[in-house]
Amino acid sequence: MKGLAEERAALAQERQKLAEEASSLEERVREAVSAAVTTALEQVGKEGVATVREAAKPLLEDVAGLAGGMAVAEEALRRIVAWASWRLLGWIVALTVGLMLFGWLSSTAVVWWDRTTVSQLRGEITVLQANHKAWVKAGMLDKITYCEPGNRPCVAINQSAGTYGNSRDYRVLKGY
Repeated sequence: MKGLAEERAALAQERQKLAEEASSLEERVREAVSAAVTTALEQVGKEGVATVREAAKPLLEDVAGLAGGMAVAEEALRRIVAWASWRLLGWIVALTVGLMLFGWLSSTAVVWWDRTTVSQLRGEITVLQANHKAWVKAGMLDKITYCEPGNRPCVAINQSAGTYGNSRDYRVLKGY
């Protein structure tokens, strides 16, 4: 029995050693796995960053080129605006000169037309004044009266004298 008790005590010690070793082994495995996972994650992170950088490199180069292109486009736009503003100024000046020329020509035409009309009317006044003198001498103006509607001038005609003229629209005044 004594041998069994000793064996049992030896087995208990061995079990305890095994439990300690298992616990120690478990701790070391945990640390090794943690270290391996951390290393793997770091490596994956580095590779991921490198992959993203490599993939984004053409995009970043395009953005850098775009900035230079935008500067060129801005300068071109400035030149276009400057050209368009000078062109607009030219159109405004041309329009102003055109309107002034049109105003001068139209006023000249109106003055010429007025002079022509006044000259014609002066000729008619001369003829009417000559006719007036002849009518006063013949006593015809004494026979003019005013008739309704509209208070228009009218004269008495001699119906028995007949009609004259190509259109037969002339008549002789009464008393002549």
